[in-house]
Amino acid sequence: MPGSRPPAGEAVKSEEDLEKGGFVLPGELVGTTEEFKPGAGTAVIDGDIYSTATGNVLIDRQARVVSVKPNTLTPNILKTGDIIYGRITDVRESGAMVEVAGIEGKENREIVNSRSGDIHVSNVRDSYVKRLSDEFRPSDIIRARVIDVDRLRLTTAEDSLGVVKAYCSNCRGELVLEGKKLKCPVCNMTETRKISTEYGKGIQ
Repeated sequence: MPGSRPPAGEAVKSEEDLEKGGFVLPGELVGTTEEFKPGAGTAVIDGDIYSTATGNVLIDRQARVVSVKPNTLTPNILKTGDIIYGRITDVRESGAMVEVAGIEGKENREIVNSRSGDIHVSNVRDSYVKRLSDEFRPSDIIRARVIDVDRLRLTTAEDSLGVVKAYCSNCRGELVLEGKKLKCPVCNMTETRKISTEYGKGIQ
């Protein structure tokens, strides 16, 4: 089907491989909505289905559902002070919404009390933030600290916190770090973000 094939290098796995349980990390592309319906452990962004857990991809061929089964059943419970990885789902004037994908050091376990988190504009960085869209964009992968577990408030004010993986707003190419800005190697567009010192080092 035209347009249903994932970009080269991303999730180019046969269905047989996926049925056997291809191993994925949070934020990896596991399919498109043209091919599958999103199941547990996945999220849809712009028609693409991404893993929100570390584990094995499972495909229900009859139902056409792709899901990710965490590779251990021991649950995680979010606590204040935890460092999390997540994906920006919405950016507003006062804050950014984050879909929490995993807790650092425990990425192989599903979070039992996970829900959407929020980074208030005052918790983005130590200095004044003029426009939140200069700091985060939807689909950015971020590293943040939990400061209020009840309301799931997050902060990225520390140097090691912020965006660790970002995509070009113009062509969706993965942005690379050049100095203090991010550049798209595909279309040469330059963008700004609240960049973590861990940018581009992978989700470990």
